[in-house]
Amino acid sequence: MSLKKADLIITDINYILTMDKSLTEFNNADIVVKDGRIIDIGKNKKDKYFGKTIIGRNKIAIPGLINTHTHAAMTLLRGYGSDNPLKVWLEEYIWPAEGKFVSYEFVKDGTQIAVYEMLRTGTTTFVDMYFFENAVADVIKQVGIRGVLSTGILDFPTPGAKTPEEGIAKTVDFINEYKNDPFVIPAIGPHAPYTCSPQTLKKAYEVSEKYDVLYHIHIAETEFEVKTVKENYGKTPVEHLKSVGVLSERTLAAHMVYPTDREIDILSETGVKVAHCPESNLKLASGIAPVPKMIEKGVVVGIGTDGTASNDDLDIIGEISTAAKLHKGATKDPTVLNAKQALLMATRWGAEALRMEDKIGSIEKGKYADIVLIDITEPHLNPLYDPYTQIVYSSKGNDVDTVLVGGEIKVLNKKVLSLDKGYILDRACFWEKKIKGLNGS
Repeated sequence: MSLKKADLIITDINYILTMDKSLTEFNNADIVVKDGRIIDIGKNKKDKYFGKTIIGRNKIAIPGLINTHTHAAMTLLRGYGSDNPLKVWLEEYIWPAEGKFVSYEFVKDGTQIAVYEMLRTGTTTFVDMYFFENAVADVIKQVGIRGVLSTGILDFPTPGAKTPEEGIAKTVDFINEYKNDPFVIPAIGPHAPYTCSPQTLKKAYEVSEKYDVLYHIHIAETEFEVKTVKENYGKTPVEHLKSVGVLSERTLAAHMVYPTDREIDILSETGVKVAHCPESNLKLASGIAPVPKMIEKGVVVGIGTDGTASNDDLDIIGEISTAAKLHKGATKDPTVLNAKQALLMATRWGAEALRMEDKIGSIEKGKYADIVLIDITEPHLNPLYDPYTQIVYSSKGNDVDTVLVGGEIKVLNKKVLSLDKGYILDRACFWEKKIKGLNGS
């Protein structure tokens, strides 16, 4: 029998958790990659192909993890002004620092830190909302991670645009520049219903429809937001957005901490997806989103970190662990948000939230080879009775050993190959000194 040519063969993997619709598992099996995609999975596949080989022994293979909501460049504000009330944190620390320093250089340097951290801990796709997203795109093209990118659009001047109209126009230019790129996926990002007028929200949605891109927005993140929207429009945030006509399967709602039961029904009926950010919501004392209730109603929920100024890391494995335990405690039900569901939030459900489930989110033939291998040789991962529970409740992001994005090796033997760690640390130090000088610390 003649062997078929492959670009990469990952052999003898202890567990392959495909996260497909049947939650298919393979034991002591192989994954075969060619032209950036998975072409075969199963036992003894290595005997049918030749090509570069990675030994997967003592590893669990899972799909590349998906961070459905973050502000990547805010790594440069990690820990800055922490443990203050939200109003103080924003008005005395975050906004002055952003107003002074946010630029192409700031965003590029902050994103390189973020991308290094995300790859190292197994994230292969992230959804970003910030400013100077062209800088984020440049990092993505340099490194080869996937990013769904949107510039934050608000009704007042931002570092990216003086008016919402300018922000929308720049987004259209960005969409046209990257509309066919497999790694830079454009989106549009009206900030929130309390910072954007109905006109801005509607104009942004028209762009999302015309160009078939994701509509990425913060919704019902805080009690303050809910109160403000009710006062301004006489409706709760979700009801208000429904009346404006911007809720559909292309809408990705970040946070969704305070939906009413009726609003959850609206999310389900309209196909809106939710990005759950438990650690950020906890640190900022925003509250606990009713995720189990949303899932029960058929709402697709992914997992996000938010920015590191309010988290303070980008470790999605840690995030799903927090989520699973948080909702058990909040509902007093240990069966709520089980390990498989938690991992689905970071894989297939995350892909569905981005409308990319035909490309990523599970290990299946024909999909992009976005694959993570987790090392299971450490004592804290043994004994191993169930790989799902071990990942969600026992593993850490640093247990990630190997990361592939589109079949290209980005992390190997726990080392990020595509970014210079020393350079990144130098840039972090550079910005630390500048930002410390802002408040005289």
